[in-house]
Amino acid sequence: VLLGAAVLLAGCGEPAGAGRAAPDGARPVVFAVNQPLATFARRLGGDLVDVRFPAPPGVDPADWMPAPDDLAAAQAADLILANGAGYAGWLEHASLPTSRLVVTAAGFADRWIERPDAVVHRHGPEGAHSHAGFEAHTWLDLDQAARQADAVATALAALLPDGAAAIEAARAELVVELAALDARWRAAAARDPGRPLLASHPVYGYLARRCGLDLESVHWEPDQDPGVMEWGALARRLEERPARTMLWEGEPLPEVAERLRALGVESVVLDPGGGVPADGGDADFVGRMEANARVLEQLFDER
Repeated sequence: VLLGAAVLLAGCGEPAGAGRAAPDGARPVVFAVNQPLATFARRLGGDLVDVRFPAPPGVDPADWMPAPDDLAAAQAADLILANGAGYAGWLEHASLPTSRLVVTAAGFADRWIERPDAVVHRHGPEGAHSHAGFEAHTWLDLDQAARQADAVATALAALLPDGAAAIEAARAELVVELAALDARWRAAAARDPGRPLLASHPVYGYLARRCGLDLESVHWEPDQDPGVMEWGALARRLEERPARTMLWEGEPLPEVAERLRALGVESVVLDPGGGVPADGGDADFVGRMEANARVLEQLFDER
Protein backbone atom coordinates (compact mmCIF):
# COMPACT_ATOMS: atom_id res chain seq x y z
CA VAL A 1 0.00 0.00 0.00
CA LEU A 2 2.78 2.43 0.91
CA LEU A 3 4.61 1.61 -2.29
CA GLY A 4 1.57 2.23 -4.45
CA ALA A 5 0.71 5.41 -2.57
CA ALA A 6 4.19 6.83 -3.10
CA VAL A 7 4.08 6.21 -6.83
CA LEU A 8 0.57 7.66 -6.99
CA LEU A 9 1.60 10.79 -5.12
CA ALA A 10 4.57 11.25 -7.42
CA GLY A 11 2.53 10.90 -10.58
CA CYS A 12 -0.97 12.30 -10.12
CA GLY A 13 -2.16 15.80 -10.94
CA GLU A 14 -0.12 18.48 -12.66
CA PRO A 15 3.68 18.28 -12.85
CA ALA A 16 5.12 19.05 -9.42
CA GLY A 17 5.97 22.71 -9.03
CA ALA A 18 3.62 23.70 -11.84
CA GLY A 19 0.56 24.13 -9.63
CA ARG A 20 0.93 27.90 -9.09
CA ALA A 21 3.38 30.75 -9.24
CA ALA A 22 4.64 32.74 -6.27
CA PRO A 23 3.45 36.38 -6.03
CA ASP A 24 5.53 38.91 -7.95
CA GLY A 25 8.79 39.62 -6.16
CA ALA A 26 8.43 36.69 -3.76
CA ARG A 27 10.64 33.64 -3.86
CA PRO A 28 8.78 30.34 -4.14
CA VAL A 29 8.63 28.48 -0.83
CA VAL A 30 9.99 24.92 -0.83
CA PHE A 31 9.06 22.75 2.17
CA ALA A 32 11.36 19.75 2.83
CA VAL A 33 10.70 16.86 5.21
CA ASN A 34 14.36 16.16 6.01
CA GLN A 35 17.80 17.70 5.87
CA PRO A 36 19.03 15.88 2.73
CA LEU A 37 16.12 17.29 0.72
CA ALA A 38 16.51 20.74 2.28
CA THR A 39 20.21 20.71 1.34
CA PHE A 40 19.43 19.61 -2.21
CA ALA A 41 16.83 22.37 -2.59
CA ARG A 42 19.23 25.01 -1.28
CA ARG A 43 22.13 23.79 -3.40
CA LEU A 44 20.04 23.55 -6.57
CA GLY A 45 17.70 26.50 -6.13
CA GLY A 46 20.11 28.91 -4.47
CA ASP A 47 18.71 32.41 -4.02
CA LEU A 48 15.77 31.59 -6.29
CA VAL A 49 13.90 29.71 -3.53
CA ASP A 50 13.01 30.02 0.15
CA VAL A 51 13.63 26.58 1.67
CA ARG A 52 11.76 25.67 4.84
CA PHE A 53 12.70 22.72 7.03
CA PRO A 54 11.05 23.31 10.41
CA ALA A 55 12.01 20.17 12.37
CA PRO A 56 13.94 21.38 15.46
CA PRO A 57 17.64 20.60 16.01
CA GLY A 58 18.27 17.23 17.61
CA VAL A 59 14.89 15.79 16.56
CA ASP A 60 14.61 12.92 14.10
CA PRO A 61 12.34 14.20 11.30
CA ALA A 62 11.31 10.62 10.51
CA ASP A 63 9.17 10.60 13.67
CA TRP A 64 8.61 14.33 14.17
CA MET A 65 5.03 15.62 14.20
CA PRO A 66 4.59 19.16 12.84
CA ALA A 67 2.77 21.77 14.88
CA PRO A 68 -0.33 23.31 13.29
CA ASP A 69 1.69 26.29 12.05
CA ASP A 70 4.25 24.00 10.44
CA LEU A 71 1.52 21.94 8.79
CA ALA A 72 -0.07 25.11 7.46
CA ALA A 73 3.31 26.16 6.06
CA ALA A 74 3.61 22.84 4.25
CA GLN A 75 0.12 23.16 2.82
CA ALA A 76 0.85 26.69 1.58
CA ALA A 77 4.27 25.92 0.07
CA ASP A 78 4.85 26.17 -3.65
CA LEU A 79 6.71 22.84 -3.60
CA ILE A 80 6.67 20.06 -0.99
CA LEU A 81 9.59 17.62 -1.01
CA ALA A 82 8.74 14.26 0.54
CA ASN A 83 11.14 11.36 0.83
CA GLY A 84 9.09 8.21 0.32
CA ALA A 85 9.53 4.71 1.79
CA GLY A 86 7.32 5.66 4.73
CA TYR A 87 9.57 8.49 5.90
CA ALA A 88 7.76 11.20 7.95
CA GLY A 89 4.61 9.31 8.86
CA TRP A 90 2.64 12.53 9.38
CA LEU A 91 2.38 12.84 5.59
CA GLU A 92 -0.02 9.89 5.53
CA HIS A 93 -2.59 11.92 7.49
CA ALA A 94 -1.97 15.43 6.15
CA SER A 95 -4.11 17.01 3.46
CA LEU A 96 -1.51 18.24 0.97
CA PRO A 97 -1.91 19.37 -2.66
CA THR A 98 -0.64 16.50 -4.81
CA SER A 99 0.22 18.84 -7.69
CA ARG A 100 2.88 20.43 -5.46
CA LEU A 101 4.10 17.24 -3.75
CA VAL A 102 7.13 15.31 -4.99
CA VAL A 103 8.06 11.92 -3.50
CA THR A 104 11.74 12.07 -4.35
CA ALA A 105 12.47 8.35 -3.85
CA ALA A 106 9.49 7.16 -5.91
CA GLY A 107 11.68 6.68 -8.98
CA PHE A 108 13.39 3.70 -7.35
CA ALA A 109 10.47 2.40 -5.28
CA ASP A 110 11.30 -1.11 -6.49
CA ARG A 111 14.58 -0.79 -4.54
CA TRP A 112 13.05 0.13 -1.20
CA ILE A 113 14.04 -2.34 1.51
CA GLU A 114 11.08 -3.99 3.21
CA ARG A 115 11.08 -4.52 6.97
CA PRO A 116 8.27 -6.94 7.77
CA ASP A 117 9.26 -7.24 11.45
CA ALA A 118 7.41 -4.73 13.62
CA VAL A 119 9.40 -3.46 16.60
CA VAL A 120 7.57 -0.69 18.45
CA HIS A 121 9.49 1.35 20.98
CA ARG A 122 9.75 4.86 22.40
CA HIS A 123 12.49 7.45 22.50
CA GLY A 124 12.78 11.21 22.80
CA PRO A 125 9.95 13.66 22.26
CA GLU A 126 8.78 11.81 19.15
CA GLY A 127 7.22 9.04 21.25
CA ALA A 128 6.48 5.47 20.23
CA HIS A 129 7.22 4.32 16.71
CA SER A 130 7.60 1.15 14.69
CA HIS A 131 10.26 -0.05 12.25
CA ALA A 132 7.86 -2.16 10.22
CA GLY A 133 7.24 -1.31 6.57
CA PHE A 134 10.22 0.06 4.65
CA GLU A 135 13.68 1.16 5.62
CA ALA A 136 13.21 4.89 5.12
CA HIS A 137 16.75 6.33 5.06
CA THR A 138 17.03 5.92 1.30
CA TRP A 139 19.75 8.56 0.88
CA LEU A 140 22.32 6.47 2.77
CA ASP A 141 22.87 4.78 -0.56
CA LEU A 142 24.52 7.82 -2.14
CA ASP A 143 23.62 6.69 -5.64
CA GLN A 144 19.99 6.83 -4.53
CA ALA A 145 20.66 10.21 -2.91
CA ALA A 146 21.78 11.46 -6.32
CA ARG A 147 18.54 10.22 -7.85
CA GLN A 148 16.61 12.10 -5.19
CA ALA A 149 18.61 15.22 -6.02
CA ASP A 150 17.63 14.68 -9.67
CA ALA A 151 13.96 14.60 -8.65
CA VAL A 152 14.40 17.85 -6.71
CA ALA A 153 16.10 19.47 -9.71
CA THR A 154 13.29 18.42 -12.05
CA ALA A 155 10.66 19.84 -9.71
CA LEU A 156 12.56 23.11 -9.24
CA ALA A 157 13.01 23.54 -12.99
CA ALA A 158 9.25 23.11 -13.47
CA LEU A 159 8.63 25.69 -10.75
CA LEU A 160 11.28 28.10 -12.05
CA PRO A 161 11.63 27.63 -15.82
CA ASP A 162 13.74 30.79 -16.17
CA GLY A 163 16.24 29.29 -13.74
CA ALA A 164 16.38 25.86 -15.36
CA ALA A 165 19.91 26.28 -16.74
CA ALA A 166 21.34 27.34 -13.37
CA ILE A 167 19.49 24.51 -11.64
CA GLU A 168 20.90 21.98 -14.10
CA ALA A 169 24.44 23.28 -13.63
CA ALA A 170 24.08 23.00 -9.86
CA ARG A 171 22.58 19.51 -10.22
CA ALA A 172 25.52 18.31 -12.30
CA GLU A 173 27.98 19.61 -9.70
CA LEU A 174 26.07 18.07 -6.80
CA VAL A 175 25.82 14.67 -8.48
CA VAL A 176 29.59 14.64 -9.07
CA GLU A 177 30.17 15.34 -5.37
CA LEU A 178 27.82 12.56 -4.32
CA ALA A 179 29.42 10.12 -6.75
CA ALA A 180 32.87 10.89 -5.36
CA LEU A 181 31.67 10.29 -1.81
CA ASP A 182 29.93 7.09 -2.88
CA ALA A 183 33.20 5.83 -4.34
CA ARG A 184 35.03 6.62 -1.10
CA TRP A 185 32.43 4.81 1.02
CA ARG A 186 32.56 1.69 -1.14
CA ALA A 187 36.36 1.72 -1.40
CA ALA A 188 36.64 1.92 2.39
CA ALA A 189 34.30 -1.05 2.92
CA ALA A 190 36.18 -3.08 0.28
CA ARG A 191 39.34 -2.95 2.40
CA ASP A 192 37.88 -5.44 4.88
CA PRO A 193 35.03 -7.32 3.17
CA GLY A 194 32.91 -9.59 5.32
CA ARG A 195 33.79 -7.83 8.56
CA PRO A 196 30.82 -8.29 10.93
CA LEU A 197 29.29 -5.07 12.20
CA LEU A 198 26.42 -4.15 14.50
CA ALA A 199 24.11 -1.16 14.22
CA SER A 200 22.31 0.32 17.20
CA HIS A 201 19.24 1.01 15.07
CA PRO A 202 17.84 -0.25 11.73
CA VAL A 203 18.66 2.87 9.73
CA TYR A 204 21.73 1.75 7.75
CA GLY A 205 20.15 -0.81 5.46
CA TYR A 206 20.77 1.07 2.22
CA LEU A 207 24.35 1.85 3.23
CA ALA A 208 24.92 -1.83 3.99
CA ARG A 209 23.47 -2.95 0.66
CA ARG A 210 25.38 -0.38 -1.38
CA CYS A 211 28.72 -0.99 0.33
CA GLY A 212 28.37 -4.74 0.85
CA LEU A 213 28.52 -4.55 4.64
CA ASP A 214 27.83 -7.55 6.87
CA LEU A 215 25.57 -5.57 9.21
CA GLU A 216 23.00 -6.63 11.80
CA SER A 217 20.82 -4.20 13.73
CA VAL A 218 19.49 -4.04 17.26
CA HIS A 219 17.02 -1.45 18.60
CA TRP A 220 19.04 0.63 21.03
CA GLU A 221 18.85 4.38 21.60
CA PRO A 222 21.92 6.56 22.21
CA ASP A 223 20.38 8.24 25.26
CA GLN A 224 19.21 5.06 27.01
CA ASP A 225 20.63 1.95 28.61
CA PRO A 226 19.04 -0.91 26.66
CA GLY A 227 18.24 -2.97 29.75
CA VAL A 228 19.07 -6.43 31.06
CA MET A 229 17.29 -8.42 28.37
CA GLU A 230 18.98 -6.54 25.52
CA TRP A 231 22.42 -6.92 27.09
CA GLY A 232 21.82 -10.64 27.43
CA ALA A 233 20.65 -10.93 23.84
CA LEU A 234 23.70 -9.04 22.65
CA ALA A 235 26.07 -11.32 24.57
CA ARG A 236 24.48 -14.36 22.90
CA ARG A 237 24.65 -12.68 19.51
CA LEU A 238 28.35 -11.94 19.95
CA GLU A 239 29.04 -15.58 20.73
CA GLU A 240 27.61 -16.54 17.35
CA ARG A 241 28.85 -13.50 15.41
CA PRO A 242 31.83 -11.73 17.01
CA ALA A 243 31.35 -8.18 15.77
CA ARG A 244 33.86 -5.63 17.07
CA THR A 245 32.06 -2.42 16.07
CA MET A 246 28.60 -0.96 16.65
CA LEU A 247 27.43 1.95 14.48
CA TRP A 248 25.40 4.61 16.28
CA GLU A 249 23.28 7.55 15.08
CA GLY A 250 24.63 9.64 17.96
CA GLU A 251 27.03 9.30 20.87
CA PRO A 252 25.84 6.55 23.25
CA LEU A 253 25.80 7.03 27.01
CA PRO A 254 29.36 6.74 28.38
CA GLU A 255 28.39 3.80 30.57
CA VAL A 256 26.87 1.98 27.59
CA ALA A 257 29.97 2.59 25.48
CA GLU A 258 32.18 1.36 28.31
CA ARG A 259 30.16 -1.81 28.81
CA LEU A 260 30.27 -2.50 25.07
CA ARG A 261 34.03 -2.00 25.13
CA ALA A 262 34.28 -4.59 27.89
CA LEU A 263 32.54 -6.99 25.47
CA GLY A 264 35.10 -6.15 22.79
CA VAL A 265 32.78 -3.81 20.84
CA GLU A 266 33.78 -0.24 20.00
CA SER A 267 31.11 2.41 19.41
CA VAL A 268 31.37 4.46 16.21
CA VAL A 269 29.02 7.34 15.33
CA LEU A 270 27.90 7.35 11.69
CA ASP A 271 25.54 10.26 11.12
CA PRO A 272 22.39 9.40 9.12
CA GLY A 273 22.03 13.11 8.39
CA GLY A 274 18.24 13.23 8.45
CA GLY A 275 17.83 16.19 10.79
CA VAL A 276 19.66 19.23 12.10
CA PRO A 277 22.39 18.40 14.65
CA ALA A 278 21.49 19.17 18.25
CA ASP A 279 24.94 20.61 18.94
CA GLY A 280 24.70 23.29 16.26
CA GLY A 281 27.24 21.51 14.05
CA ASP A 282 27.28 21.39 10.26
CA ALA A 283 23.73 20.96 8.99
CA ASP A 284 24.71 20.61 5.32
CA PHE A 285 23.95 17.07 4.20
CA VAL A 286 26.90 16.78 1.81
CA GLY A 287 29.35 17.98 4.46
CA ARG A 288 28.02 15.42 6.91
CA MET A 289 28.37 12.61 4.36
CA GLU A 290 31.96 13.78 3.82
CA ALA A 291 32.49 13.33 7.57
CA ASN A 292 30.97 9.85 7.28
CA ALA A 293 33.47 9.03 4.54
CA ARG A 294 36.29 9.82 6.97
CA VAL A 295 34.64 7.67 9.66
CA LEU A 296 34.36 4.70 7.31
CA GLU A 297 37.91 5.10 6.04
CA GLN A 298 39.23 5.09 9.59
CA LEU A 299 36.99 2.19 10.59
CA PHE A 300 38.06 -0.09 7.78
CA ASP A 301 41.72 0.86 8.07
CA GLU A 302 41.61 -0.81 11.49
CA ARG A 303 42.22 -4.55 11.58
